[in-house]
Amino acid sequence: MTADLSWLPAPPPDFAARLAALDGLPGAWDALVALARTRLDPARTNRLDRTLRRRVPDREPVRLALLGSSTLSHLAAGIRVGALRRDLPLTVIEGPYGQYRETIDGEALRAARPDTVLLALDAIDLLGPGDPAAGPEAAGIAGALDGLKRLWARARAAHRCTIIQQTLLPTALPLLGGNEHRMPGSLAARTLHLNAALREAAAEEGVDLLALDEAVARHGLDAWHDPALWLRARQAVTPAAGPLYGDLVARLVGARLGRSAKALVLDLDDTLWGGTIGEDGLAGIVVGQGSALGESVLALQAYARDLARRGIVLAACSKNDPALARLPFAAHPDMLLRLPDFAAFAANWDDKATNLRRIAAELRLGLDALVFVDDNPFERALVREHLPMVAVPEVPDEPALVARCLADAGYFEAVSLTDEDRGRAEAYARRIVTTGEAADDTAGTDLAGTLAGLGMRLTWRPFDAIGLPRIVQLVSKTNQFNLTARRLREPEAAALIDDPGTLTLQLRLTDRLGDSGVIAVAIGRLAEGDLVIETWLMSCRVLGRRVEEGTLAALAAEAGRRGARRLVGHYRPSGRNGMVADLYPRLGFTADGQGEEGGRWVLDLAGYAPPGDLPMVVEAA
Repeated sequence: MTADLSWLPAPPPDFAARLAALDGLPGAWDALVALARTRLDPARTNRLDRTLRRRVPDREPVRLALLGSSTLSHLAAGIRVGALRRDLPLTVIEGPYGQYRETIDGEALRAARPDTVLLALDAIDLLGPGDPAAGPEAAGIAGALDGLKRLWARARAAHRCTIIQQTLLPTALPLLGGNEHRMPGSLAARTLHLNAALREAAAEEGVDLLALDEAVARHGLDAWHDPALWLRARQAVTPAAGPLYGDLVARLVGARLGRSAKALVLDLDDTLWGGTIGEDGLAGIVVGQGSALGESVLALQAYARDLARRGIVLAACSKNDPALARLPFAAHPDMLLRLPDFAAFAANWDDKATNLRRIAAELRLGLDALVFVDDNPFERALVREHLPMVAVPEVPDEPALVARCLADAGYFEAVSLTDEDRGRAEAYARRIVTTGEAADDTAGTDLAGTLAGLGMRLTWRPFDAIGLPRIVQLVSKTNQFNLTARRLREPEAAALIDDPGTLTLQLRLTDRLGDSGVIAVAIGRLAEGDLVIETWLMSCRVLGRRVEEGTLAALAAEAGRRGARRLVGHYRPSGRNGMVADLYPRLGFTADGQGEEGGRWVLDLAGYAPPGDLPMVVEAA
């Protein structure tokens, strides 16, 4: 496992060009922040840092003194960029190699006026080689702790600063093995013992810990320490881990300055439960014991619930029917989270950037206090583009790893926990009106720009044997964007493949974020110059992307090629497809006057042209 920024999206392909363009531009801070919020490797971190250091921030930077017993200069870039990721200008003051005892309250550092002092020590320097055969009385733990406390006191007296103490990297080789603690004089056992004792001492002294021992437990020692680099350059932390090291430091600095996130906003379908409540119904969604998927989403619910118990406010943001979205929380027996756990609940058909604005307004929090978790790459990209201040982790496709990803990201880093913190989420949740709508927003989202930049391609082909399973699945499951709610069994769908009187389309959507697969199906029957649309449905995963307009363009073109002069559509209410009740008039169809429930709608193909601003290419496969 690598120790990197795994929760962040990949940097843009033109990273270097963007960085070069920023060098000559005034007010480039926001663009630098945006680049810092990508999965930077050490090389890109250093390049970004070089650009960053050439710019004078318009705010007073936080000053961090980096003192220690090993080579630390290669870690400064990651720290500065980690702070940049949190919109914090930060200056690193590097102490002379190995001279932290002399430097910590010396004149040079006093002149630099650090706000924070970070002590990064290695085990041999702090504990000494010792005698492996000696008993616990010779382990030197108490003496080492006393020495640290004196250093902390000197730093505070000189600078009135915050102290960050790095725990020791467990690099010493074991002499006894898995029961190393039974040999208390060994360096490995003393390292373990000191790291444990550090936690109590740091809590007593108000010192924040940079817990590298826990990071090693997460990623493995090899991800953090290279013995060859230690011997050649005295680098205790390998440069490969520099970006993550910097982020861990910046989390602590940010937490002290109130920059940690305060609210977790969760998507619902395929995030808090498996499946789509609008399509699968209460009995069809997957949550709970008995399946890997059910237990995975339950694990995310459990993590969110526990975050709420320590003061993180929960909110829901879903493209969904408002009543259906609330149903699992009220009626599914295996749900851990319930409606009273949420302080805001936005379920409607608006774009998620708009809903996040509403949630922030309702909670009276800044948008930069929100963390948004969604399984859908499009929704994540949309929010990142329109609300760059919202933290959006690039959660993995594997549901079992989502909670882990959220924890790794460290958005909710804290250095203390008060009774007020514990009661915060509950106090917020008491304000929710569980059957109401979110507050109105005051600013819209420029969706057109986002969609135009996606490079969408809507490709269609007639029904065929290869696509049959997915076609039948879509027809069977889709309830909401389904004009007629007509079902089709596989033999019936197969019979349409060679039916000359029928026009069938299966439509696939791709864009720069990936392949959404076959997301829409249309079936029309030719009759006396009309193409009568018997089935038209679309996955809710692509709602809001104008795919329905692209589908109409494909339908119209192919119907015209087959000799039709009009498209005739029907809307038949099913109790769950209200979202498309006005689809035909929205697309330019007119009522034909023949009365029937839901309406019969007609589009004259001679007067139809696809929208000039359609943000996708529509073509036959």
